[in-house]
Amino acid sequence: MNKKVLEQVSAHENVQVRFYFDFLSPYAYLAQHRLKALSASHGWQIDFRSIDLSQAKKAIGNVGPANRDMPVKLAYLAKDLSRWAALYGIPLTFPPNYNSSGLNVGLYYGPCKGREAEYVSTAYGLVWGLGQAPDDPKTLESVASHMKWDVDDFIEFTHSEPGLQAYRKSTEDAIAQHIFGVPTMAVGDEMWWGNDRLSLLEKHLTKETTE
Repeated sequence: MNKKVLEQVSAHENVQVRFYFDFLSPYAYLAQHRLKALSASHGWQIDFRSIDLSQAKKAIGNVGPANRDMPVKLAYLAKDLSRWAALYGIPLTFPPNYNSSGLNVGLYYGPCKGREAEYVSTAYGLVWGLGQAPDDPKTLESVASHMKWDVDDFIEFTHSEPGLQAYRKSTEDAIAQHIFGVPTMAVGDEMWWGNDRLSLLEKHLTKETTE
């Protein structure tokens, strides 16, 4: 392998993509699947950051009705989501509710450090793959069991003050960086909002690391 190729490989491995998401978002479900594939292909590092989407939206004055409260738009989005899921070859099932705070907090559970990608994939698979309620104790139990964690300790953490504080800080930090929606991918001062922007992220990073 020549020197130029080695430098390009090294540059790719040094790229860190901050991935802002909320487990209530089906588009973030799609994006995390595709982003992990891109990461494996290019050697990028993913920094997973769960945030409270409602707070991020309020911070910029976006206080209008949610998509689920607009039947015409929701009907279109359901079709759009199904098309993307089919393109990615993954299941998509709407859950009965969108109470995602517990799973969002769970990302900051101590034993999760270093295993964030597995945690996110597992939780998203249950909620948007199988359609399980994110706040169902059985969903939290399934995640903890899959990760081989103490179930009671994990569930207790999801509503503990240390867990909620870490979650609030992540949200506040995101707002300070002008993150207003999910999924958002950010590298340095640049950001891309939406599952359909992943190709632009890939083009940007590929150009940056090969020039």
